[in-house]
This record gives sequence, C-alpha cells and structure tokens, in this order.
Amino acid sequence: MSARPPLAAVILAAGQGKRMGSPLAKVLHPVGGRPIVRHVAESARAAGASCIVVVVGHQAEAVRAAFGPEEADIRFALQAEQLGTGHAAAAGLAALGRSEGEVLLLCGDVPLLRPDTLRDLLERRREAGAAAAVLTAVVENPAGYGRVLRAAGPESAFLRVVEDADATEEERRAREINTGTYAFDLPYLASALPRLKAENRQGEYYLPDVLILALREGLAVVAHPVRNAEEALGVNTPQELNRANTLWKARKI
Repeated sequence: MSARPPLAAVILAAGQGKRMGSPLAKVLHPVGGRPIVRHVAESARAAGASCIVVVVGHQAEAVRAAFGPEEADIRFALQAEQLGTGHAAAAGLAALGRSEGEVLLLCGDVPLLRPDTLRDLLERRREAGAAAAVLTAVVENPAGYGRVLRAAGPESAFLRVVEDADATEEERRAREINTGTYAFDLPYLASALPRLKAENRQGEYYLPDVLILALREGLAVVAHPVRNAEEALGVNTPQELNRANTLWKARKI
C-alpha cells in the first residue's frame, strides 16, 4: 500500500464580514466559546493536515492572535488587497512553500465542518484520480451562493460552478451549492492559479474557475455532496452565528 501524499490546508480568513454589523472580524466571532477560524483549523488538523496556512487581511493581527505560539503547524499569509478567492488561495500557496502533495482549501467562516467530512472529500478525490474535488450541499434557499451545475443524465457529472451574481435565472434555480470547501492536487492548483482571469461582474479571481480549467484540460473534477448541509453553514450574519452556536450546542449534547 503506497503512502498517502502529504496534506496541507489553506484557510481563507481575510474578509471583513460587513453583514455581521460588528467591529470584530467575522472569523473571530465565537462559536462554542472559540473563534470560528479556530474551529476550521482544528478540523483541518484532525483531518490530517500537517501544515495550515491562514490567509489574513482585515484585522490581520487580531486573527493571528487567535492562535497560540505553541501551534507550530500554523503559519500566516497576508492578502493585503482582496481580489477574490483565487487571489487569496495564491497568497496561501505562496506561504505554504510546498510543491507536492494535496491541499484542502477551506473558508474561515464555516465552523461546523467535521474532520470526517474533510477526510471523505479527500478520499473521493483520490479514488477518482481527480485534480480537484469540491464539497457541495443541497439547500432549500441557495440565494447568494455559487450554484453547482451538472450534466443531464444518469452520470450527473460536474460541469461548473456559477457565482450567484453571474448566474442566469435558470441557473439560480439549482439548489446544489458550492460550500467553498475543496481538495486539490497541490501541483495542479499551483499551476492553475496564475492562469485565472477576472472576467466576471465582480472583477475578481474566482477559485472555482480552477475547476473549469481542469475540465478543459481533460482532468477529472468531482462534486461531493455533504451528508448534512448544516455542516457547511457559513457564518455571514448575526442570525447565522446564532444558528451555528445552536447547532454546536446540540452536537455537544
């Protein structure tokens, strides 16, 4: 049995989170008494990541201070100008300094993802021999999220992710969303990020465009639905923060 490739993680935690209506950076709000971003890092660590890069921007020093000096596996990358998720991922990879293995790309505002879910996503990518695997969720109200589009027919193969702002009315009716959680072959991601273009309404570099590049090059990409959509809850508003705390308490009981 061959050894598994080394695993790293990059956590995107540079955003401000204006919808929280709080002076505190979004990823520093507490769930279960700990900052959201710490939950994400702990899940990545439990899933097997030996090095974790946290991409910081808004309130960078405060986010750094959420981690202790004893956490030798944590390092930081500064995204001084926020030009999209693809731009943030590139900053994270530069700080990682690895060229081999695989990498989890995680959002710093998703505190409820279980390590087992991340392990399942990694295994799905490995089994498919895919350049990338994206974690998806089927939700009742997908408004605001990137939609996962699949081919018609029994295979329902992944086609692409379209951001809410760029989607047509028909595409917005899709209820399967991109959770912002990915497993990548690290060399492929490193080769693809510099080729992203900001050709969209937001003028940003979208990380999901890496998936389209892979498909165009004949590489496999898999979309892996999470078993419980509430695991993928992103905290963007006070209401979602309350919901995350409620779910966390229920999980502990």
